[in-house]
Amino acid sequence: MNELISVAVPVSPLRQRLIDDMSMRHFSRETQRNYIRDVGRFATFLGRPPDTATADDLRSFQIDQRDNGVPVPTMNSIVAALRFFFNHTLDRPDLARRLVRIKQMRKLPVVLSRDEIARLLGATTCLKHQAALSVAYGAGLRVAEVSMLKVRDVDSERMLLRVERGKGGQYRNAMLPADLLTLLRQWWKLGQEQGVMHRDGWLFPGQHAMKPISTRQLHRIVVEAARAAGITKRVCPHTLRHSFATHLLEDGVDIRIIQALLGHAKLENTAFYTKVATRTVRAVISPLDKLGLFTPGAAPPG
Repeated sequence: MNELISVAVPVSPLRQRLIDDMSMRHFSRETQRNYIRDVGRFATFLGRPPDTATADDLRSFQIDQRDNGVPVPTMNSIVAALRFFFNHTLDRPDLARRLVRIKQMRKLPVVLSRDEIARLLGATTCLKHQAALSVAYGAGLRVAEVSMLKVRDVDSERMLLRVERGKGGQYRNAMLPADLLTLLRQWWKLGQEQGVMHRDGWLFPGQHAMKPISTRQLHRIVVEAARAAGITKRVCPHTLRHSFATHLLEDGVDIRIIQALLGHAKLENTAFYTKVATRTVRAVISPLDKLGLFTPGAAPPG
């Protein structure tokens, strides 16, 4: 009988050094995968190892991206990967400075109303999906953070969710609302009955209990729930995080507290939600209204 022998593909020393640099900084698996892909894209363009690149090579690469219609967000993501590679893996900050990050107009995020959120969560097809999306909205987590939560990350005594795999490998505490804890306990009980939940396991297991639910599956779950709820807005998992921040802002929560809950490094990223907080705008009284010129019984101007 013929035996199939799997041969491990050797990893070049340079690539392994990049992986080690990212692992040392606790980069998420998704970030590491993206950085490796983007550095590899540059190496393919170059036609030789990327550690032999010159400033002219970087300039030619970015011009080629522009001419080929690469979207601006993608170009900036590649810049982030290459800057890390040249700054940390090669210790060549002189080359990293040659990379140009392209400015882009930031679009206003899609935000769901509270009624739409309730309809979306009610339209999920199972308790696990409802619990996962409720975490995204109730705690304001990124989709990758929801995916990587473990059962032990739920701290019911302090009413916190420990986010150990946040953006950039950052650790933080997220809020754990009482209603969300109730829902998670229901999911824990059902998950144990189904044999997929374990105290040291993932809070939201994937198709295989030893692996977490994928971000792609969470995206599909949100889209399908929105469609079932009759929501016509373009919705993704991050929409729930946008809605969390906007609703807190509309309720008068201090913006620096929201910044901490979201794990934003810069306040300007959190302040962006003031542009979509419609309830906050409606609460402001215009100077025109204070003149009382057009209210019934007001004296005509003159």
